[in-house]
Amino acid sequence: MNTKTAMITICGRPNVGKSTLTNFLVGEKITIVSNKPQTTRNRICGIVTRDDTQYVFVDTPGYHRSRTKLGDYMVNTVRESIADVDLTLLVVEPIASIGPQEEGLIEKIRASHCPAVLVINKIDTVEKDTLLEVIAKYSQAASFDDILPISAKTGDGVEELLRVCGKYAQEGPFLFPDDMTTDQPERQVMAEIIREKLLWCLDKEIPHGTAVEITKFSERDSGIIDIDATIYCEKASHKGIIIGKQGAMLKKISSMARADCEKFMGTKVYLTTWVKVKENWRDSDFLVKNFGYRD
Repeated sequence: MNTKTAMITICGRPNVGKSTLTNFLVGEKITIVSNKPQTTRNRICGIVTRDDTQYVFVDTPGYHRSRTKLGDYMVNTVRESIADVDLTLLVVEPIASIGPQEEGLIEKIRASHCPAVLVINKIDTVEKDTLLEVIAKYSQAASFDDILPISAKTGDGVEELLRVCGKYAQEGPFLFPDDMTTDQPERQVMAEIIREKLLWCLDKEIPHGTAVEITKFSERDSGIIDIDATIYCEKASHKGIIIGKQGAMLKKISSMARADCEKFMGTKVYLTTWVKVKENWRDSDFLVKNFGYRD
């Protein structure tokens, strides 16, 4: 059988639904989602294999104005991910105005000379007349190879998007085994699941100042997996909030995370969590790299 592969970058401003789209395409949760911006920090590959074609979707951090070393890393990840791929998907919300983040991404796509498809997400939240205005606005701003309205939440239009992506696949061997869904190591997936629960359970800036390190990941003969995780935050006051009164908040975060870890691993998981303070780690090149955010 002659096989084909397509490397496809998914980019856009924070909170437009890139990770939700990646998870829907793959058919399982491989990248975390929350209602807070800048949830995704790393470049994450979601792998979809259909018959003779393998699609490798590269979910990227939201493109934003950086204010920290961590932010610099995230923005650079987006820039690098647009280069040397078969197709770029620019995901936008159904709003008939183009913001500076979209303008910046359109400029980078244009400079890369890469085919690009505009994906208008969240169509389940607006009337159809609004979509016509959005399509007209973006058509004037750039020459997209295709424009597709979808809802990553309901799946409306996603199958058509996959069909369009198939037009850009190149002949060649699969890059990953056909039963693989992500290139992330299991330790990294577990760390990201814990960080997702921090984003869901905590308010304001606290979760953005957290990082998670998996210090132990071992499997018993019975198949049970033991995980030790350290949650780092930037202030002693934040540590108290994460732990909560009599440890209630940390227990809630850990319980939610353990359930998702078990779902991903397909086996029972024992999760132990600690909280430590690393002041201003987001502005430390050493600590940003130490927590796994490397080029």
